[in-house]
Amino acid sequence: MSSSNHNNKRGTLSFSSAAAGANNNRNGSGGNNSMNNINMNHRRSSLNDDYPVNSVMEITIKPSNEKLTGLVYCTDDISNTIVLKKSVNYTTLASDIWVLNANSVLEKKVIVKEAPTAHSGTEADADVDEGVLELAMPLLNVSRESIEKREKRAIMLAEDSFKHINQKATPEGQVVFDRLLKACNEVVWKGESILVLNQIRVDPPYGSDNCRLIQNAGGDVVLNEGSLERVKRIVGAV
Repeated sequence: MSSSNHNNKRGTLSFSSAAAGANNNRNGSGGNNSMNNINMNHRRSSLNDDYPVNSVMEITIKPSNEKLTGLVYCTDDISNTIVLKKSVNYTTLASDIWVLNANSVLEKKVIVKEAPTAHSGTEADADVDEGVLELAMPLLNVSRESIEKREKRAIMLAEDSFKHINQKATPEGQVVFDRLLKACNEVVWKGESILVLNQIRVDPPYGSDNCRLIQNAGGDVVLNEGSLERVKRIVGAV
């Protein structure tokens, strides 16, 4: 579930179109202009209009006719959902969260138009039902730069992972490759065979008996034999 920041409020991000074409009447297109104005003014209301963020509402849902009361945490027009939050006392949980499809709502009623940011501690609070007394949720400071960095890193990691996929290899071979890559890091495909540390080749069907040292690999013979045994153990465990 996502929340959007618009005019310093958590809720759905609504889009509005500017009125245009006022000069069309001068060009003799008054009828078309009137129709355009009607279409432009007829904008589908946002969920945030019906379920204001940080208000406390009582919502009846179907088919059970269950009534839920809580703070409207956020709404999402794309998935047509409302997120309702209710604080929970005397448990290890801080609150209950309900994600509701707007089509399942039978009735809705605003209990508190805008929840307070803190309890006043007065008798007025004591007279309000415990389930209704909710606090408004402050917006978190989100850095656009940090989000963009995370997005770039995620894309880079995804692109790197695609480089390690061999369309010609069997699913079993790909699993062996991924396991060896985690253990040894220097693992590449050569055709349908797997090369490990440029010293060991694992051929189909990718069993421990299919692991062998590459001739003329160079390096310490004893060390290479130790690496081969390690690769065999990894492959055999898959």
